[in-house]
Amino acid sequence: MKSKKSSRDYMSDENFSKFLVGVEDVKAHLQGKITLKTTRVSFPEAPSYSSRKIKALRKRLRMSQAVFAEMLNVSLKTVCKWESDDRNPSGASARLLQIIEKEPEVLLGA
Repeated sequence: MKSKKSSRDYMSDENFSKFLVGVEDVKAHLQGKITLKTTRVSFPEAPSYSSRKIKALRKRLRMSQAVFAEMLNVSLKTVCKWESDDRNPSGASARLLQIIEKEPEVLLGA
């Protein structure tokens, strides 16, 4: 039987100590004892993807709809609906398509 891994199994003692300090800071902030610096970061919206553009991307990658769906972690039905213009990818799906379009090796090497 495998033993359950703790956070300490994934980071060095130094990083774990920094993590604990951060947790204590968040706790103090929530209690109103300290004010933490907040930085807002904005990203441009992901582009929209038409059925034609999705199909072209999939064909450029030489993938079937089933393989493309598996790579994106969506259902085959979803890819079919995108390509038949019944639905459009939005949110995380659109961002993921953008990444694949620009740098397919990011997912192909995973």
